[in-house]
Amino acid sequence: LPPPGPQCPCVSSWGAVLTSEPKASNASRPNILLILADDLGIGDIGCYGNDTLRTPNIDRLAEEGVRLTQHLAAAPLCTPSRAAFLTGRYALRSGMEESAGFRVLYWTAGSGGLPANETTFARILKQQGYATGLIGKWHQGLNCAARGDHCHHPLAHGFDYFYGMPFTLIPDCDPRRHSQMDVLAGSAVRHYVSALALGVLSLAAAQRCGLLSVPWRAVWGAAGLASLGLASWFFCYGFMRHWNCILMRNHEVTEQPMDLERTTGRMLQEAVAYIQRNKDRPFLLFVSLLHVHTPLPTTKAFLGRSRHGLYGDNVEEMDWLVGKILDALEENGLRNSTFTYFASDHGGSLGARDERQQLGGWNGIYRGGKGMGGWEGGIRVPGILRWPGVLPAGRVIQEPTSLMDVFPTVVQLGGGQVPQDRVIDGHSLLPLLRGAQEHSAHEFLFHYCGRALHAARWHQRDSGRVWKVHYVTPQFHPAGSGSCLNQHLCPCSGEGVIHHSPPLLFDLSRDPAEAQPLSPDSEPLYHAVIERVGEAVARHQETLSPVPQQLSLGNIMWKPWLQPCCGTFPFCWCQEEGDRAPQG
Repeated sequence: LPPPGPQCPCVSSWGAVLTSEPKASNASRPNILLILADDLGIGDIGCYGNDTLRTPNIDRLAEEGVRLTQHLAAAPLCTPSRAAFLTGRYALRSGMEESAGFRVLYWTAGSGGLPANETTFARILKQQGYATGLIGKWHQGLNCAARGDHCHHPLAHGFDYFYGMPFTLIPDCDPRRHSQMDVLAGSAVRHYVSALALGVLSLAAAQRCGLLSVPWRAVWGAAGLASLGLASWFFCYGFMRHWNCILMRNHEVTEQPMDLERTTGRMLQEAVAYIQRNKDRPFLLFVSLLHVHTPLPTTKAFLGRSRHGLYGDNVEEMDWLVGKILDALEENGLRNSTFTYFASDHGGSLGARDERQQLGGWNGIYRGGKGMGGWEGGIRVPGILRWPGVLPAGRVIQEPTSLMDVFPTVVQLGGGQVPQDRVIDGHSLLPLLRGAQEHSAHEFLFHYCGRALHAARWHQRDSGRVWKVHYVTPQFHPAGSGSCLNQHLCPCSGEGVIHHSPPLLFDLSRDPAEAQPLSPDSEPLYHAVIERVGEAVARHQETLSPVPQQLSLGNIMWKPWLQPCCGTFPFCWCQEEGDRAPQG
């Protein structure tokens, strides 16, 4: 795929276009449609330079609105990035970052999740009289202490309607693919169980041949332990699809396991129906797409249509899906009264592949990808906003912005107030979008890999330069590959990372690909920039407070008493009817 083409300079003077804030009355508050793709590379979209994949609907959205070229995820992985998106706060403030090596939620039946004391934009808008719906992926936890307490459920965080996956797509959801979770954890369990079984058989043989004098009770006890371990492994990892790949409507499980061939049609039906039901009142609809996460479930209408295999097919189906949702706004007369936002939760996955093809996205000229804390490829994402008659069509903004900015932006649009009892790291985008401010409110942004700070950027507003300091980077395998192909994800700490002393320094305004690190010899401001960014990091870290770790081993592990089930546990099977497949 080709790199993105030249980016248009930021237009800072486009006239006095409605610089006053939106009124808080029901008549003037816009509907809010947020569309978030999963694992989409910034280089996969036509309006960001791709000319080999067809994304006409997303491109049209950019033509009719504002395109952000330096839009950044707060984390390079699903769970922490989405926690930050929902709350406007770095994920480690809510305990939704790495703990004990776990970087995302691994089970629907874990006890970790977005804490009840966190405030989402949905909760505030619901208080302002908005209908608040979530269609699609959640991945922020479900239950705490008992099946059905729903303490982390979307409905406990301000959404009044939910249809979708409480977890996330994984290869296990496709019965034709190998189990990713089995590879990550199940293989280790199998290894230990096999060793234990071999030991029991050897012990029994030695006892029978008179080589050892061991009570048969001990032999049978060891055999029972081995059998229990084998049963536990099979029950957990052998039923991964049933436990994690489910659909829910509000608190009810509607499909277990989910049928991937029908999921796209169901998500579209739900989104369109939500718009139709709420067209006469202000609404917030968050469409959290399952596209384009592996295993890339793609309907027959789109298979083989792109030039880039299954991943490309899935991207083009995603664009079609976005177009149908935008059509629903048009058909219900809501186009001009709806603030629409499109982005991805983080960059494309470079390590997603099978024996035949690459299954991850393309991050354009940007180095790195999903899971890599500081490199641009994992955190720079598309960002498109449209509000006809209020935001100028075709405008391009090259200022640093963040997915965390959506929280204060949406709260302001809905007439609410940003919480004053906690640190909010996002800033409203409205002054920048409407020309009231020339520069982003972000002077510094911090890039974490788990709970480890890997990098920080400084937007030097007076000069327009954007500096990036890397303190830690992943060690690529093989060297020069730009990824960690020997692992599922690059690590955040330990032997798999490189600590840089002195730090690496890049000038992103001149070297967005982070290809040429600067030195004191090549950059006269090297020491001054390193010192200034270091001071900002120290001030930022002073604002962090200890919180319960939601991704600890105790919260991550599978707990059968928390497992959502549409029948009598463990007999959890049900299928939803009444859907249609997409017609491309």
